[in-house]
Amino acid sequence: MLKDNTIVVRKNKGVDVKNYIGLYGLGVMGKSLCLNIAKHGYSIGAFNKYNYEDVTKSFVSQHADNLPVHGYETLEAFMDSLESPKKVLLMITAGKTVDDVIEELCPYLQKGDIIMDCGNSYFKDTIRREKELKEKGIHYFGIGVSGGEKGALEGPSIMPGGNHEDYENYLGELLETIAAHTEDGTPCCSYVGADGAGHYVKMVHNGIEYSDMQIISEAYFILKNVLGLTNEEMASVFKTWNEGRLHSYLIEITSKILLKKDDKTNQDMIDVILDQAGQKGTGKWTSMEALDIGSCVPTITESVFARCLSSLKKERVAASKTFEHADWDLDVDKKQMIDDLEKAVYASKILCYAQGFRQLKDASKVFGWDLNYGQIALLWREGCIIRAQFLDKINQAYKKDPGLDHLMLDSGFSEEIKDALPAWRKIVATCMQSGIYIPAIANSLMYFDGYTSRQLPANLIQAQRDWFGAHTYQRIDHDEKEFFHTQWEKE
Repeated sequence: MLKDNTIVVRKNKGVDVKNYIGLYGLGVMGKSLCLNIAKHGYSIGAFNKYNYEDVTKSFVSQHADNLPVHGYETLEAFMDSLESPKKVLLMITAGKTVDDVIEELCPYLQKGDIIMDCGNSYFKDTIRREKELKEKGIHYFGIGVSGGEKGALEGPSIMPGGNHEDYENYLGELLETIAAHTEDGTPCCSYVGADGAGHYVKMVHNGIEYSDMQIISEAYFILKNVLGLTNEEMASVFKTWNEGRLHSYLIEITSKILLKKDDKTNQDMIDVILDQAGQKGTGKWTSMEALDIGSCVPTITESVFARCLSSLKKERVAASKTFEHADWDLDVDKKQMIDDLEKAVYASKILCYAQGFRQLKDASKVFGWDLNYGQIALLWREGCIIRAQFLDKINQAYKKDPGLDHLMLDSGFSEEIKDALPAWRKIVATCMQSGIYIPAIANSLMYFDGYTSRQLPANLIQAQRDWFGAHTYQRIDHDEKEFFHTQWEKE
């Protein structure tokens, strides 16, 4: 979209000049994104439904002298401040709230105006809303935004889905300007696809994020409990990994987390945090939607289950008293196991991303989106939570073969997996024998073994299904389109 490095600056110092865009919702993310837009010279109107004095007026007063940010007390004044076509960016809680706000906005909108939902909305809600508003001539964009508060302020990864012509004419310049950029200046934002495509891609991003975090946490658990490393020693391991092929935001912050001290106790912060992981639902959506379209994402799904299991803290403690675990302090070569673990983590990472991209490929066929997988990898290269050096290799794999069925089949990745396999199996076997819970690393390996198996035991399942339910089966000696039924017992 951006042809050069020129930014069209739109200042709004006069009250009679219309704002280029309006932002509805001044939570933490909303404020950060508002400032990001204003810092790039776009005049922006800000509106928060509640607490005008404490929220909107207070926020604007801090920045009005230096930035083209303008606050409004009423929705009518806010909407009237926008140039035509009106562009309203929503930074509000996903769900019914979005529908309620759309209903509030519609009386102030005309044909050709645009609503941009930048929250974590469910993609099927986005498809529905886009269809409903299209009948009124109003354009609706579902835009995935990743990067948290800091990313929203300094440049997030942005995944826009909606009308392509509107993106080119009205939104592309703005979104690509405020997005994160790679070292060569490429924006981590480009048009993804129609209706719910942007929110779907963001959903899968979050599913991959769940599994990436789970893999790293399992590596931490092994280093701590099998090798008995101190937090400082583990921080050094993750720092070293971050200097190699595992270079990523999540590995980097892990090395720093392990060194952080608790202000209250002066203990290591990691040791005073309860082992119960929270979640907001997007990882669960990824798994649910994969099941819906028959896409296989066990690493992502097991990572969701791992968070659910972690929440059963009291039950886990009680169960641990009933069932004794094997000794976790094993007599192993520490250096060798750290090297093996790095390979297991890297291979598991390949498999979890491969599952996510395969789900995108399956969804693209189902919903008719024609997704560009290499481009999506670049959208995640900077700004977002799963940003990593590794994504460049994914982009290259799809550039080399746009029709690639599975990332694991790319020659570069396949050779790395072959190299990692012995170490990967050793890590999983050691943990299984010792009763150490590593669902993401282990299920990544199981997925690999299943995907690369010439034959699986599904023939017996088909025989069982045909026995009790006459569900039929296919034969190895007939055309795959033919189905058969056997009378298994004499009447």
